[in-house]
Amino acid sequence: MIHVENLTRYYGDLCAVDQINLDIRKGEILGLLGPNGAGKTTTLRMLTGFLRPSSGSIRVKDFSIDEDSLEIKKLLGYLPESAPLYHDMLVYDYLDYVADIRGLDRERKLSRIRRLADLCGLNEVMHQSIGELSKGFRQRVGLAHAMMDDPEILVMDEPTSGLDPNQIVEIRDIIRQIGKEKTVILSTHILSEAEAACDRIVIINQGRIVADGSTETLKQSAGGEYIINICLENADLEAAKGELHSIDGVAEVVPVDKEPGEKGDILHMRLTCRSPSDLRGEIYRKIRRTDWILLEFYQQKKTLEHVFRELTREN
Repeated sequence: MIHVENLTRYYGDLCAVDQINLDIRKGEILGLLGPNGAGKTTTLRMLTGFLRPSSGSIRVKDFSIDEDSLEIKKLLGYLPESAPLYHDMLVYDYLDYVADIRGLDRERKLSRIRRLADLCGLNEVMHQSIGELSKGFRQRVGLAHAMMDDPEILVMDEPTSGLDPNQIVEIRDIIRQIGKEKTVILSTHILSEAEAACDRIVIINQGRIVADGSTETLKQSAGGEYIINICLENADLEAAKGELHSIDGVAEVVPVDKEPGEKGDILHMRLTCRSPSDLRGEIYRKIRRTDWILLEFYQQKKTLEHVFRELTREN
């Protein structure tokens, strides 16, 4: 549905987006992740026609951003990080005003406002001033604005920024509901939200795409580092650290706090392994040659946060 080829954007001598290639399928919820300054917002602004690329091309369906910018904008709904709302207007009056700007006739306007009030959970605040609403409700009003003329594609820049945990869950549920019918592209810093809401994740660092795939695919493919947790009884800390650290591929051995109520001779340790192979067999054989009692032994599943840190750290 969206084809991006060699997309590049300079601000003076600074290259904010560096030859990005991306295809976004119809009906997909795509999360754009990256550290501050990675180029996420610049990419979204070019996709929505608010910024012209320095080079490269964007095609949405059969339209080119260079030749058919207005046609592409008709297909899009855009929610920037800070929704541009009139705080002195009532919610209903504001949505009515947005519908008039979008050219909806009276019958369709009323139907659409009712639909968006239900979808975005606005029924209880429709006759309140926008300035009196919490940030979570203001974000919902901004989302209703972006969805007013029923766009095929919804683009959101940091839709959960500054919200409390309950509001984040509510916005995430709305996004998933919208994603059943629309193509959704969102940027976020909240990795758990991207993992919960998105079908596919693209990680950008220093203007380039460094990873692209489902969360499970990214966890399996990024780097050769993984964590193994063990719990030992009758083991001396320094002796255990020395023995385990001697295994080729074990990069770090760190003691972990005991569980509340555990007896004093229990030792929890976290092993950071940097090896393409599974070191659990070698670790087990090393422990078996001692008089230590092995109580726990498991490999910690790599999280999206771990993958993100691996791919975006400076070195």
